[in-house]
Amino acid sequence: MGNILFVIPARGGSKGIPGKNIKPLCGKPLIGYSIDVAREFAADEDICLTTDDSEIANVAETVFGLKVPFMRPAELATDRSGTYGVLLHALDFYEDQGRHYDTLVLLQPTSPFRTADDVRRAISLYSPEVDMVVTVKEAATNPYYNAYEEDENGFLHISKGSGLYTRRQDAPKVWEYNGAVYVINVASLRKMTLGEMPRRRMSEMPADHSIDLDTPIDWLIAETLMCGTHSYDR
Repeated sequence: MGNILFVIPARGGSKGIPGKNIKPLCGKPLIGYSIDVAREFAADEDICLTTDDSEIANVAETVFGLKVPFMRPAELATDRSGTYGVLLHALDFYEDQGRHYDTLVLLQPTSPFRTADDVRRAISLYSPEVDMVVTVKEAATNPYYNAYEEDENGFLHISKGSGLYTRRQDAPKVWEYNGAVYVINVASLRKMTLGEMPRRRMSEMPADHSIDLDTPIDWLIAETLMCGTHSYDR
């Protein structure tokens, strides 16, 4: 597979869950779950935590002993900044140092239930002939069965197919990205965005490993499942 760079993007200023990247989940700052998984596969010099936030960088370095190689520029840390630019910026940093990577593994901090086996499975499905392997879960909404669109007259119709399936089990399976693991061909990344990549393979993960933390309700669910306890702000 060649050289692999593990990238953990941890922007400051989260609005859905304030300070989520270093918010303790069962006693561990959230970024720690991704750092620990990355260390199952790589030395620290091949793990890049990219952040614009000095407090996040300080937690990574003082709590987990992971050196943050650079601070991400402000233009790559806004609400509208895409992951694509963040990944290219990280790769360019190492290229300038004469360090070249063939493959990039993206681990987003918001997937704390992702395991080393989940990452290992995704990596095993990768080859240089594909653009990307991405982890998925079976979609909760199926466009052949229970996803609808509104027509020009304001009536609902099935999103895809005839709408004649009467059991979900009979409809074609559909998948959604769970955001946990992306194994990316660097040569492809230099040519196109993630959404443009035509040669994508999926690596299925179970639903209980696929919980993504975007809202306070997501966090409460994660605390309940992982810690066995929860608390409410009244």
